[in-house]
Amino acid sequence: MSEKDIRWKQRFQNFEKAYMRLKEAMEMEELNELERNGLIQRFEFTLDLSWKVMKDFLEEKGFVFKPSPKDTLRMAQQSNYITYAQELIDGLDIRNELSHDYSGEKFERLEQKLREETFVALEKLHLFFVNEKTNG
Repeated sequence: MSEKDIRWKQRFQNFEKAYMRLKEAMEMEELNELERNGLIQRFEFTLDLSWKVMKDFLEEKGFVFKPSPKDTLRMAQQSNYITYAQELIDGLDIRNELSHDYSGEKFERLEQKLREETFVALEKLHLFFVNEKTNG
């Protein structure tokens, strides 16, 4: 099976692009409303791709499970691939809250957790897949 045929490696390419765009937005400080909305959008894309690439990775390893975001992340941690499933699960909750934030108040309340916990977990996940792709 060629690398192109491995689904998680294909999806990882999209995750990596989204992650790099999110990282660029995370490096900005004092965001205006438009920049904040862009950061939230990039966060949503990246987080959605994060659990989907993990789902594909686990399926390629032979795991069978209900492919929901939280179950996928829990399975990855139970299988000792990652140790930060809860930070990513919390990120899913943040994503759900921010998708209905029309005033910016929720972002202000959740920004620190997004930056210091969820984004850090996404960084670790990105490194995990870089290593898997290189060594796997």
